[in-house]
Order: sequence, then C-alpha cells, then structure tokens
Amino acid sequence: MCTLLSGFYKYMFQKEEYFVLILGLDNAGKTTYLEQTKTKFSRNYKGMNLSKITTTVGLNIGKIDIGNVRLNFWDLGGQEELQALWDKYYAESHAVVFMIDSSDKERIEESKEAFDKMLSNETLCGVPLLLLANKQDLADCLSVPDIKTDFKGSAHKIGHRDCSVMGTSALNGDGVGEGIQWIVDSVKRNSIARPPTQKDIT
Repeated sequence: MCTLLSGFYKYMFQKEEYFVLILGLDNAGKTTYLEQTKTKFSRNYKGMNLSKITTTVGLNIGKIDIGNVRLNFWDLGGQEELQALWDKYYAESHAVVFMIDSSDKERIEESKEAFDKMLSNETLCGVPLLLLANKQDLADCLSVPDIKTDFKGSAHKIGHRDCSVMGTSALNGDGVGEGIQWIVDSVKRNSIARPPTQKDIT
C-alpha cells in the first residue's frame, strides 16, 4: 500500500528532471533553438526577438515540461576559448544536443573537431546524442545525408548510445518538436544508466 501511494504521489506531484546540454560552434543557432523550444513547449512564454539574438558568452538556461518529464537546458557558448568549459557540465547531463550550422561549409571541419573532442570525454559515455543540422531553411545548405557523411568518421566514438541526426531550422521552428520528443524518449530509455532527479511540481 505504501509503495502504491508513493507511486501515485510521484505521478501526480513530481517530475523526472533531466539536464540537456546544447553545444556547438558559435553562431550555429543554439540560443535560437533554445528560444524556439521554450516558445513551443512553455505556455504563455514570451521569448526574445529571434533576429536580435547575439553570440552567447557564458551560459543560457531554460526549462520545459512534457508530461511528467522536465528538461533543463544548458546552452553553452561555442567560441573556441569557451569550449574548455563544456566538460564542467558533462557529469550532470542526461543528453547532448550538438548543433551544426549546415550553411557554413567552411567551418564543418572545425565543428567535427569540437564534436570529436567532446565525445572523447569518458564522462559522456552512453549519453544520448542528437546532432542537429541547423539552418535547413537556407539555400545551398548541407543536407542531413551530407552531415551524416561528413561525421561518419566519429561513429566509433559515438558507440552504442542512442544517437540521431535531424534537420532543423531554429529560426522558423521546423524540426524542433521532433528533436525534443526524441530527447524525451532517449533520456527515459537511458534512465537506468543516468537516473533523473525527482522534483516537486511547482
């Protein structure tokens, strides 16, 4: 009976809380993606003007609730000097969104290097990974198959974790909902390896 009541309390009054990192090079669209996510999933949220978002220096945070799951996002600056701070957040993260500017072909190699360095950190072993080919609304951008080809050399570092590559346009919101649902499903599947924290609903 006690277990039943405990389960009912958790279902009604608690959320499973997960932490999601949004990483990638500067100007890849990470903060715009976070703003679109909050706008789509948070009732009455009045976001910032997407055309006026500037390069992140430090950290942006956000949270959304989907059912009994709460996703907390950490959007970290992508400049080379700030990438050294990424690993400070790995141990507490339950998933990683890695944003790629698919319109900036000249920086794809730089993006791959940052991606591989991130994956080389053992603290992220097994953590679900979503690669987002952003700016799919722009002409002559790299397609999702192109991105998969460019990043296939990292397959051995990705390993057997949940991993997906999706196209998105953070600016107009295309693909945002599908990516977030994938994250929710993945962190729940991985909850034995990385359990969520429980938080009373507020």
